[in-house]
Amino acid sequence: MIRLLCALLLSLLALQAGAAGFSASVDRTRLSEGETVELILESTDATLFGKPDLSPLEERFDVLGTRQVNRLTTLNGEARATTRWIVTLQPKQSGEVQVPPLRLADAETQPITLHVQPSGSADTAQLAPVFIDASLDQDSIYVQAQAVLTLRIYHSVSLYDDSSLTPLQMPDARIEPLGEPRTYEKTINGVRHGVIELRYAIFPQRSGEITIPAQTFSATLVDRSQRDDFLPFGPRPGKLTRVKSPEIPLEVKPIPAGYPNDAPWLPARSVGLAESWNPDPSHAMVGDSLTRSLILKAEGLSSAQLPPIRTGQVEGLRRYPDQPQLSSTAGERGLTGSREEREALVPTRAGRIELPPVEVVWWNTREDRLERTQLPGRNLEVAANPSLEMDSPRGAEPSPILVEGPAVWPWQLATALLAGTTLLGFGLWWRARRQPAIPPSAQSGPSPRTLLDDLRRACLANDPQATRQALDAWARQQPETLADMAARFVPLSDALDGLNGALYSESGQHWQGDDLWKAIRALPAAEAPSGPQEPSPLPPLYPR
Repeated sequence: MIRLLCALLLSLLALQAGAAGFSASVDRTRLSEGETVELILESTDATLFGKPDLSPLEERFDVLGTRQVNRLTTLNGEARATTRWIVTLQPKQSGEVQVPPLRLADAETQPITLHVQPSGSADTAQLAPVFIDASLDQDSIYVQAQAVLTLRIYHSVSLYDDSSLTPLQMPDARIEPLGEPRTYEKTINGVRHGVIELRYAIFPQRSGEITIPAQTFSATLVDRSQRDDFLPFGPRPGKLTRVKSPEIPLEVKPIPAGYPNDAPWLPARSVGLAESWNPDPSHAMVGDSLTRSLILKAEGLSSAQLPPIRTGQVEGLRRYPDQPQLSSTAGERGLTGSREEREALVPTRAGRIELPPVEVVWWNTREDRLERTQLPGRNLEVAANPSLEMDSPRGAEPSPILVEGPAVWPWQLATALLAGTTLLGFGLWWRARRQPAIPPSAQSGPSPRTLLDDLRRACLANDPQATRQALDAWARQQPETLADMAARFVPLSDALDGLNGALYSESGQHWQGDDLWKAIRALPAAEAPSGPQEPSPLPPLYPR
């Protein structure tokens, strides 16, 4: 019985491993009646031999062709063999058509559902050897929302590779291509046509009625009758043809009156908001660096249209934001924009710190209504950091050190040596004081005026690294340290916090040096000592 159970378990594991090494995918899931689709079967398991069984496809599809591609790759010193079978299929009916599971040895793929649309008006029209069909996914959209333009070029004759298409340009709209052109076949009125499909995402920038302009496709048709007279270095035999796509009107609606005035305009099909933390904030301590990532995704918008995510200031947290990461992906319904904002949060006190909710206001173009997507607020329980506290208890007094007997005479010798060096240093100081002053021309190193000019140029150039170096050089010639100046002048302290945030965050931030330069200019002079001072030969640091 035990041997039988082990054999069954090994068989199940082998089936799972085979299923993981044999998969199926298609180049698209939406097509029209008469069009072809490419089914890609891929095997990454070297123990699977033979060819997949394609007989289950014959009930719902016409199998027009099959080709095999073998590929060998090396990853981390390990060779990996991959075998692909590319099968061209033509559905026999419209509606939802399912690609059934296919088997290779003991492995089996998952089923795939295709959506086959009925034939349109282009099938019944009088067909030319080359013609264009253009369509929009919707006739009316809001301003800055997405409309998907699909352009299909049909040809029933062979074309040379010198074909070209005029670019789509609209002065009142922003245009984004949706991936690379697709090529497939479609049977119209019993004639097989090759199809070149191009898709664009169009974002109108003004309301009112706009027109999608016509595009011109140029190509040379292959003339089979003149094949024998073809010269390899001469002109290509054939007929040059040019066809134009139809112009399409598009109604663009303005922003609805009920949309909040203080919110950025976001017309999208759907919006998602998520967050992640590294490390886990539930065990945070004072001084720890917590990285918070907020990800905003919008279907029907590009990443350039997504606004910054408003998080607000939180007392007890220092924030060091990074540059946002923007990306756009093309899918069946157009673009999906993504914006990821990361910031380092450093707790400055122990206890509970409340993070407010994060909310994004947007307009649902499918339901035609106002929506609000929100992340709930979060409470951070920050513990005290023992490494930042004093090691010795308060009120503790150091115990006296008792020295006995003959150990006293070395201290007497050290005292005498210290007294002698003190007298010698006083004499050298008195002698140096009677010497004439060094003329300014013999001074080495940059002057305070030069250092201040270097600091001003670095601040106005918004260069945090150069500003840090110039600031340190200038502070070394001041009568007090940079920390003392920041302690007695709050604007300088805030400006230094901003500079440190730009220098020490993970990926930096766009830093503006105006605040630091204004704080340096407005820095009050240090309080003069009570005794009389000699006048300085240098010009004033901050002339009026």
